[in-house]
Amino acid sequence: MDQVPGSPQEPQDAQGRAGLSGCYRHPDRMTGIRCTRCDRPICPECMVSASVGFQCPDCVRNGGGTGQAPGASAPRTIAGSAVTADPRLITKILLGINAAVFVAVLAAGSGLVDRLDMLGLAVDPSHYQLVGVAHGEWYRLLTAIFLHQQIPHIAFNMLSLWWLGPPLEAALGRLRFSALYLLAGLGGSAVTYLLAAQNQPSLGASGAIFGLLGATAVLMRRLRYDMKPVLILLGLNLAFTFLWPNIAWQAHVGGLVVGAAVAFGMVHAPRDRRTLVQAGTCVLALLAIVAVVWVRTLQLVG
Repeated sequence: MDQVPGSPQEPQDAQGRAGLSGCYRHPDRMTGIRCTRCDRPICPECMVSASVGFQCPDCVRNGGGTGQAPGASAPRTIAGSAVTADPRLITKILLGINAAVFVAVLAAGSGLVDRLDMLGLAVDPSHYQLVGVAHGEWYRLLTAIFLHQQIPHIAFNMLSLWWLGPPLEAALGRLRFSALYLLAGLGGSAVTYLLAAQNQPSLGASGAIFGLLGATAVLMRRLRYDMKPVLILLGLNLAFTFLWPNIAWQAHVGGLVVGAAVAFGMVHAPRDRRTLVQAGTCVLALLAIVAVVWVRTLQLVG
């Protein structure tokens, strides 16, 4: 149920693929965006929104020698969030939550997994009663995305989160990145609930991770990066999803679609209506998830 990311790109100070240059502060990050003041290449972490285009942190701080940059009262990411000192904070918190739940599972045993995994409809043999999302246990849609039972499972997912999370968190900001992760995870759970066997348990952060992968593709497209590496990575992971046994492909596909859609709304929102469009995108994604769950519940118990 995991995606296996590719190797990090080797640092390059010279012109990269397709004529892209390395960021002046992070030479290993290829970018097609340049500061509108000094014309130096800048990566998502270094981009600061201004009245026209993007500026580098140095120009914002110095105002190009004339004070603060116009239209940029504070450093902003490409999605309009404030630039933070630690662009990995939410990623670290998510890693910590997953690790804590995994330790709890090791301590409590399979009983905890049975109560928290993604399960549409089943019979609890110990009490002979129906359990699952269809019978009101909606929390499973969320708890399942933080739940792992095997070391290789959590290792692959957390390694993927560590590679994909920080660049997205730096580009989107903490709040938007958090919303993206949770919505992608819920999207994966909803599609699993809709399409998978209702007595088949499912668990893991793979849906959310695939959402980050889809968001990475959207961000790279927005920044005019070379799309070949991420498309190859995406193709390999989709092939792995459908060819490897015992993988909840529904969670992968659901997370990928929701993650890409939410990221598109975040990075393509017009500057003058950015917050409205971004919030609307997240609300629409959440409503779509709720609608899928509601329709499937009616089919099962209605």
